Amino acid sequence: MRLLERARKEWFMVGIVVAIGAAKLEPSVGVNGGPLKPEITVSYIAVATIFFNSGLSLKTEELTSALVHLKLHLFIQTFTLAFFPATIWLFLQLLSVTSINEWLLKGLQTVGCMPPPVSSAVILTKAVGGNEAAAIFNSAFGSFLLGSSSSVPFTSIFSQLFMTVVVPLIIGQVVRRFVKDWLERKKPPFGAVSSSVLLMIIYTTFCDTFSNPHIDLDKVSLVLILFIIVSVQLSFMLLTFVFSTRDNSGFTPADTVAVIFCSTHKSLTLGIPMLKIVFAGHEHLSLISVPLLIYHPAQILLGSVLVPTIKSWMVSRQKGVKLTRPTV
Repeated sequence: MRLLERARKEWFMVGIVVAIGAAKLEPSVGVNGGPLKPEITVSYIAVATIFFNSGLSLKTEELTSALVHLKLHLFIQTFTLAFFPATIWLFLQLLSVTSINEWLLKGLQTVGCMPPPVSSAVILTKAVGGNEAAAIFNSAFGSFLLGSSSSVPFTSIFSQLFMTVVVPLIIGQVVRRFVKDWLERKKPPFGAVSSSVLLMIIYTTFCDTFSNPHIDLDKVSLVLILFIIVSVQLSFMLLTFVFSTRDNSGFTPADTVAVIFCSTHKSLTLGIPMLKIVFAGHEHLSLISVPLLIYHPAQILLGSVLVPTIKSWMVSRQKGVKLTRPTV
């Protein structure tokens, strides 16, 4: 009975294990073109659901105030598109003297240049209870900014972002105006909805990972590259945490949550098409793609595992701030 209660309380963690196990048993179900059709159900329907859910749950004033939080946006975009790739480049200079395959290292460099995804960073920020509006803006803006300056078709990126992010978000805000009182009275489980969608994304991501012929390396190389990627993610998450919690940073604990996820996550959806265009016809394209193919599921899994810890920190920090405020 106690075990059942524990499982009910930690349903999301149990769901992660089940999703990965199911993907391992039969990956063909969740791959592109498979019965689940993730190229439609995940890329469009699931992502649109995430942002409709966000539009419905976010107060309009919260969304507006997040849009004008220029210091936060500047920090995230600078870290993502300048500091991250520059640091990875320096790190790779050290790794270049090792026996690690040079094309895997080039793949790591391309990972560093990718923008944040428009789904996982937002869902994880929402799951923790962080600044969801800021996560939405920075995830979409990063993809839009890099996509518009790369070889990936601009019209395609803009239309997909507009239809799956902007339109559902606006519709959610419009619907909220009519059902605002009901939402405040009933308090629907918006977080649970987003977490459920994330489980679907985790499942299809690992289906794609387990069935991908590109990940055809010896076990030592795979373990090594996985260790490097997880180490990079943890290091940057810790670094963004330290930077954004300084006394003079001007960021709230909720802002810090958005910073942690948006600054360290990288987009597979935009990344793979970019690699295929930039390295078209390259004989080592499969090896160059491997780090990004590993980074994507690793960031979702690692972020999901850390949600309870980060949430506990944020809640305790927010309570501490309230307690120290003088009463009038």
